[in-house]
Amino acid sequence: MKYAKRILSLSLGLALGSAALSANAIDWWQLGNTKVGPQKTLQEFHQYFKEQFPKMSLEQYALGSYAFNKQDYEQYQQALQFNPGDLTLSQGKKLWDSKFPDGKTYASCFPDGGKGVAAGYPYYSDKTHQVVTAAMRINACRVDNHLAPLQLGSSDLIALETYFGSLSNGMPTDVKVEGPGAVRAFEEGKAYYFMHRGQLNFSCASCHVAYAGKYLRGQIISPVLGQSAHFPTYRASWSAVNTFEKRFQGCDKKVGAAPQKLDSPEYRDLAYFMSYLSNGIKMNVPGYRP
Repeated sequence: MKYAKRILSLSLGLALGSAALSANAIDWWQLGNTKVGPQKTLQEFHQYFKEQFPKMSLEQYALGSYAFNKQDYEQYQQALQFNPGDLTLSQGKKLWDSKFPDGKTYASCFPDGGKGVAAGYPYYSDKTHQVVTAAMRINACRVDNHLAPLQLGSSDLIALETYFGSLSNGMPTDVKVEGPGAVRAFEEGKAYYFMHRGQLNFSCASCHVAYAGKYLRGQIISPVLGQSAHFPTYRASWSAVNTFEKRFQGCDKKVGAAPQKLDSPEYRDLAYFMSYLSNGIKMNVPGYRP
C-alpha cells in the first residue's frame, strides 16, 4: 500500500499545532503535507528545529533527550562508561571476524571491510527497487558465502548489525536519495511518519516533531533528528540492544496500531526517511537510552 497517497488527518494536527507562529516560521504540520523533494525537506526540518531550539547545535541532536536536561546528560555520561550494549558489540565483532566455510568473513562483502559503510545505510537499490537495510545486506553476505540467512531480530543478527554500525562511529550520517525510485521510497517513508494511526490517532511526528523536547510521563521526548545515528542501541527499558525497526514496532504498539513486520517495506522506507534527516550527525553505535 502506498502511504504517500493516503490523506492525512487534519484534526490532530490542528490541535497540536495551534501555537502561534511567526510569519517566517515553519509549521511542523506543513512539513508533512508538502512534497518539496529530499534536499528541501532536509533543509526545512533542520530549520524547524533550529527555530525551536536556537541554542542547540546539530551535533547535539545525537544525544536525543539527554540534550535537554543537564542532570540526565550527566547520568548518560556515566552510563556510557559501562554501556551494557558493549557486550552485544563484542559478540558482533567475534561473529564479524569468524571465517565462513570458504575462508572469507563478513568484511569481504563490504568496501574497506565495512569501515564507514553503515553511515550510508539504509540505501535504495536501483537493482532490486527497494530500500536495503544493514540486516538485509548482512544476510545477503551470508547467502553469497553459502550460509543460511539469520532470523530477523535474532541475537546474532542484532550483534552483527551493532558491530557493523560501530565501524562508522564518529562519521556523519550520509544517506543518499538519488533517482526517482529513491525519491519515491523517501516520500513513502515521510508519509508513514506523518500518518495518524492506532487508537490514539497519533503519528510519529505527533511526538518527535511537535512535542520534541517536552515531557511525557516523566521522560523527555527526543527529536527525530539524530535518532537513527545511535541504532542499534541499548535501552534500559529493554535491558538489551535492539534495532531501529524494533523501536518502530514499540511505538506502533503504544499508539494502539498493529506493528509491521521487521524490515517490512513500510519500516524500511520509514528508516530511509528518518536516517536521511540525520545527515551530518555523527554515528555512535551502540547508543544508550532510557
